[in-house]
Amino acid sequence: MAFIINKNLSVHSVDLNVEKLEEMTTYYREIIGLSVLEESDNYASLGVKTDNRVLLNLIEVDAGDSRTKKAGLFHTAFIVPTRRDLGNILYALLKKDIPIEGASDHGYSEAIYLRDPEGNGIEIYRDKLKEEWDISENGMIKGITAEIDADGVLASRNDQLTDTLPAGTRIGHVHLAVADLEDSQYFYIETLGMQLKYEFGSQARFIAAGDYHHHIGLNTWLGTDLPKRNQFDLGLTRFTLSVPTSEELTALTEHLSAQGLAIDDEAETFITITDPNGIHVTVTTSD
Repeated sequence: MAFIINKNLSVHSVDLNVEKLEEMTTYYREIIGLSVLEESDNYASLGVKTDNRVLLNLIEVDAGDSRTKKAGLFHTAFIVPTRRDLGNILYALLKKDIPIEGASDHGYSEAIYLRDPEGNGIEIYRDKLKEEWDISENGMIKGITAEIDADGVLASRNDQLTDTLPAGTRIGHVHLAVADLEDSQYFYIETLGMQLKYEFGSQARFIAAGDYHHHIGLNTWLGTDLPKRNQFDLGLTRFTLSVPTSEELTALTEHLSAQGLAIDDEAETFITITDPNGIHVTVTTSD
């Protein structure tokens, strides 16, 4: 019987290697609206202050020659609780004349897209009610890419201009640019125990635990056969998933051992493995 990871899995946080820590910290604080929760000379941890939960870790590294195009991050997707929140954020970005790369209705969500100063993709989105999702009998959840109702999103905002992301903001999914779709799909489904939710031809896969539309996106839009990442390459170095209990973490660890997969690091509350693209994936427990 195939291993299935707990349906209440969530994306906990994302770690980015950065060249200019101060500039990147300022961007995520002043433009995106995260708060600095902890910092030192070579890293900053950011999240929503009222929740006191780290969502993004910025780690300063020596860039060296690490600008070669490699597999890695397509975007980090921050989900906000309501359409009103998305309207507030969109209005604040427009007021600041921040370049917005795109804005889409995906059927199950409404999303806006940006890029940080070092080229890392960012999505900020809100989920529609599940009754509005296109869910097939087999559990597949079809997405679309249509023009967002920007006027409707802006009209949903309240009169209070906010420069911070609201309480309840979290990372909804991580979208990856991968070297090989089949290898990456095998890792996240057969190895980690997630499920395929939507297949966009030969170009992209959307994978999730439980009945979510996707916790992980995979695509080859930046090309195929991209080199694997190294530990100190700029951009995504790790993302962390969370399962509800230590028992679930133990079950995953035993499954990975049975598969003969190398575990890079482990302790009582987490394990870390490496995906086919050289991205570190940590699974932790929320209990």
